[in-house]
Amino acid sequence: MAGARTTPTRTPPRSSSPAPRTEAVVPPYWSSAVSTVSSHPTPPVVVVCGPKNSGKSTFSRVLLNALLPRHGKVGYLDTDVGQPEFGPPGCLSFTVVDEPIADLLNPTLQEAERCYFFGDISSKRDPEAYLNCLFHLYDYFVGKYRCDKNEMLPLIVNTPGWVKGAGFDMLVEMLRYICPTIVVQIRITMQSKNLPDGVFWLDGGQTGPKMIIIDAAFHDASNRSLLIQKDSGGMRERRLVEYLKQCFPSNISLSTNKELAHALASLPPYQVLFSDVTVVHLHCEVPAGEIWRSLNATIVGLAVSNASEGTRSVPYCVGLGIVRGVDVQKGLLYLITPVPLQQLQSVDLLQQGLIEIPTTLLQVRGCVSPYMSTNVLHKISERDLYAG
Repeated sequence: MAGARTTPTRTPPRSSSPAPRTEAVVPPYWSSAVSTVSSHPTPPVVVVCGPKNSGKSTFSRVLLNALLPRHGKVGYLDTDVGQPEFGPPGCLSFTVVDEPIADLLNPTLQEAERCYFFGDISSKRDPEAYLNCLFHLYDYFVGKYRCDKNEMLPLIVNTPGWVKGAGFDMLVEMLRYICPTIVVQIRITMQSKNLPDGVFWLDGGQTGPKMIIIDAAFHDASNRSLLIQKDSGGMRERRLVEYLKQCFPSNISLSTNKELAHALASLPPYQVLFSDVTVVHLHCEVPAGEIWRSLNATIVGLAVSNASEGTRSVPYCVGLGIVRGVDVQKGLLYLITPVPLQQLQSVDLLQQGLIEIPTTLLQVRGCVSPYMSTNVLHKISERDLYAG
């Protein structure tokens, strides 16, 4: 994306998180499991699995905080594209964390060391592509943090809650590839929703990792473990809103979605030449004559082709952006993103998936967003577009 230019008003991504809902529940048996893992003699690779909404993310945060004092840094492999821990929805990522997580109930935006844009909130649409991204992330971690004993990091792998049917098959493939040191399985009283007992992903006779089985933290009046009910769609929208706020300096107050929508509509966009990028549609086919128009008013992954990894290489993603306008005659598209200009220079792929712009940013009176509309054009001069 060598031709991308705009006024230099953006700042690098910063950490941000929504207000906590309530206090986290950390029962004694969770504390015991965390103590067992954190006292492992070598930096462990820990996979946390269990049914949807059983508390895997909360447990992973508690575990991360417990590992930090001993190891200084902890690797975190985000494999839940619907409810990621540190990145926006639709992404798988590897992040190195060096500070404790203050909010144990809500995800916190943090820049990943390596990220892949899957482009959907569930792996159901393309399990093969999902696993390919996941395996590449784990290979990246092993190549950088498990080869030199002086720099070995512990790793937490938080898994999706889809544990039946094809979801179970993918979890089996994941566990076989990663070969974790420890597997923590969270269970609830309703047995039909739980994973099988034991090292279910291995054939008979194989030596498996240490297994730790714990109950979910929340219980009803009869002491039956419960699933934590979440507004998944609302959480994803809030996640994207927080991500897009990073387009602006931290001293700008954007307390409402209406303020953010107007700010995005008034923001000078990057101008990108068609010739500088290739469009990749991840989960659909688009007629050749409509490729560029199909990008208008969509969220895209900003990716870098990685031919050095061979034929099975997956382009890594440096962030997301909104295509706010497309001018087919001039061969230009207009892009809004919090990704700094320096990183954009290496982007040569736009990945279009199925991640949608939050509706709260589209339904604002007096603001046709995110399109390049008449209420915005008069605010953007030629000097703004070509400053750099």
